[in-house]
Amino acid sequence: MRIDRVLLENFRNYQREEIIFHPQCNVICGENAQGKTNLLEAMVCLACGKSPRTRADRELVRFGQAGLLLEGAIRSRERDFVSRIEAGGGRRKKITINRVPAKAASELSGVLNTIFFSPEDLQLIREGAAQRRRFMDASLCQLRPRYAAALAEYSRLHEHKTRILRDCIDRPDLIATLPDFNLRMAETGAVLIHYRSRFVRRLARHAASAYSECSGGRERLQVSYQTVRTVTDPLADERVLVMQLVEHQRAHHYAEVSSRQCLSGPHKDDMEVLLDGLSAKSFASQGQTRTAALALKLAARELHQELLGEYPVLLLDDVLSELDPKRQEFVLNRIGGGQIFITCCEEDRLHTLLQGNVYRIQAGRVAGREETDHVSASGRRSDHPGG
Repeated sequence: MRIDRVLLENFRNYQREEIIFHPQCNVICGENAQGKTNLLEAMVCLACGKSPRTRADRELVRFGQAGLLLEGAIRSRERDFVSRIEAGGGRRKKITINRVPAKAASELSGVLNTIFFSPEDLQLIREGAAQRRRFMDASLCQLRPRYAAALAEYSRLHEHKTRILRDCIDRPDLIATLPDFNLRMAETGAVLIHYRSRFVRRLARHAASAYSECSGGRERLQVSYQTVRTVTDPLADERVLVMQLVEHQRAHHYAEVSSRQCLSGPHKDDMEVLLDGLSAKSFASQGQTRTAALALKLAARELHQELLGEYPVLLLDDVLSELDPKRQEFVLNRIGGGQIFITCCEEDRLHTLLQGNVYRIQAGRVAGREETDHVSASGRRSDHPGG
């Protein structure tokens, strides 16, 4: 799986730029605030139809312009695709794949999958459960279309139930509609638990291996799935999960009506991360936190390859600058086998990368491109035989 070409028009600080990429390694370098992260953001949009940095499409549109255009030429599953997104200007977002209109943005993930890691991903470890749920959801929506559909349905039901609980003080008759919403939420929630539990079980194995390799085997990373307490075995049959979710809803009925909040269901799920048996959220150092977050992302990449037979496109935004030389070497040794994009201010950190291109970004433009056989410490092409 790879991105061969991308076209950006009025996206963030890019006016119009068309870039051809290397099938293996692409180093995006330049000073801060020039558009390096914006370029990776565009690739995530081409994979799922939305930005990892904002919910509002209008924030993606170049200042003073009405709308934006993104287009990507993608090689996936031994086929060629062209995905195209038009947004902004007060119009409904338009998505096409090989000129055929997409019914939903989720269809993009059937063409392109990405794993995006940025400094903000430290929140995966440090912050609350919502960050880790988003991580599970983002991965599973790319891997399992049924999960994406169930998540959208559950979110819709949760929103409706929340409105009912909020308004039932003034309209007590709304309480009578809760049983139907509860049952449908239990049925849909069982699908979410089914996929999340299996995803985390497999993810934990890959993440533990990655973390152990990075730490020299001195520390042990454990990852486990946490859902509502009535679910005794998240890996159980979905029919069992439905019954256990209904039981949890009954136990929380009066508390929900009293608090006017939806308290019961997998919208409160979490993924517990432990280091040597202690909560990483509470006790991990800065370096441990960064390594644990990176291990989770690299594990998700391995899981994509394991389940789909192709590596997703790996997007690393300013990751190496915060790592010591040993951990840099670990990352560089772990990212072979698929297409990667790495942003940096100085490319001398990437001296071990082979067979790639270096792009210099300045004010939303590609100011220079260098095809390299070897990115040397000076950032120049090394004397490689045949180079």
